[in-house]
Amino acid sequence: MVSSSDLGGCDPTRMILGLGYWVQGLRCFPWMAVSFFLKDGLNVDPATLQLLQNSANLPMVAKPLYGVVSDSVYLSGQHRLPYIAIGVFLQAVSWLAIAILSPSSISVITIYLLFSNLGASIAEVANDAIVAETGKQPSSKSKNSQSSPSGELQSFVWMASSAGGVLGNLLGGVAIDRFSPQSMFLIFGLLLALQFFITISFRESSLKLPKSPSNIGIRKQLSELSIVLRKPEIAYSIAWFAVSYAIIPALTGTMFFYQTQYLKIDSAVLGISKVFGQAAMLLWSIIYNRLLKSVPPRKLIAAIQVLMAVFLVSDVLFVKEIYRDLGVPDSLYVVLFSGLLEVLFFFKILPFSVLIAQLCPPGCEGSLMAFVMSAIALAFIVSGYLGVALASSLGVTGNDFSGFPLGLLIQAVCTILPLFWSSYIPDVAKSKTRNE
Repeated sequence: MVSSSDLGGCDPTRMILGLGYWVQGLRCFPWMAVSFFLKDGLNVDPATLQLLQNSANLPMVAKPLYGVVSDSVYLSGQHRLPYIAIGVFLQAVSWLAIAILSPSSISVITIYLLFSNLGASIAEVANDAIVAETGKQPSSKSKNSQSSPSGELQSFVWMASSAGGVLGNLLGGVAIDRFSPQSMFLIFGLLLALQFFITISFRESSLKLPKSPSNIGIRKQLSELSIVLRKPEIAYSIAWFAVSYAIIPALTGTMFFYQTQYLKIDSAVLGISKVFGQAAMLLWSIIYNRLLKSVPPRKLIAAIQVLMAVFLVSDVLFVKEIYRDLGVPDSLYVVLFSGLLEVLFFFKILPFSVLIAQLCPPGCEGSLMAFVMSAIALAFIVSGYLGVALASSLGVTGNDFSGFPLGLLIQAVCTILPLFWSSYIPDVAKSKTRNE
């Protein structure tokens, strides 16, 4: 087992979290191959592609269960690292199976993707819990400091995830034209196997997490989570945040077909577009950590919501070819605006997760953060299904995009609607006062 002394003073917590979130960001590498494999290899239509991608995320909805189990059930005296290892192992087996067995059935590949996302969600729950637990400890920069490192650690893992996303999309855009999808699945599966062996080489004691009672029982943990979720400042903010995503009908599958089949955008351009988006996420984490941590979450999240709507209106102009008439190449718009819009939906997760970590009482970090991520995952699934229904009602198919601009305009309107109830996001200072 590895101890901090063996690492020459390196922080084991940041090493485990950095690797975990980096690999999590790198998941875009095989998923890019999945999109092209389904479109070109199995000849699915936009609706089927989007349904499969959203349905594969169903294991994410059960994150509260994984959080409760990791909070209450210890394995060999540990309750975070073993679950990370289990999650990574499930992912490695799933991607290696897809690579080696090369399934030609949509139902079979869906099962493998479900197991992959099951593993990813278990690992993410444990990683998020470590971040929340560590954020409860006073900053070590000063003996008298009572500040929390939550925002700093959140920004660190956000940057690690973004760095993985940048690399994954950059390599994915290039590899998709040079290698088979199975080769890309194999590479990622081997990387996960490496992460698994690194994870099991550590002991949880080296992470120096806050002491918490062991074997408290799943029933008691569920009871504590229920109590926490009945707190108005937590319940209302999570409800608003989930609805702010679910109410927007996603048209990602349609946009993928529009760019690759109608506009004939090269896969390398799509890769660069996603790299640009991930670089923007990395820059966002730095800006937030240095300049925006003191901005009230409600104000910051509302501003991001408005910006999302503006970009969706811009997509309407793009699909109606107005930018092309102005001399802007389609590939340039895809790189600069499409990549940024894709990640813009995730920008508000950073300030919101910091807010929830501050509101979360000790001992329930894993359960609450898992519930939040579950609510977000369910919201994205609902959004995806609504997008399929919207595209179908407008008659949008893989060969007919005449109703696509109207669909994007409806998206923009739906994005603005949650702003009328943004008061559900609590003021941090007031929440702290009530808790004290």
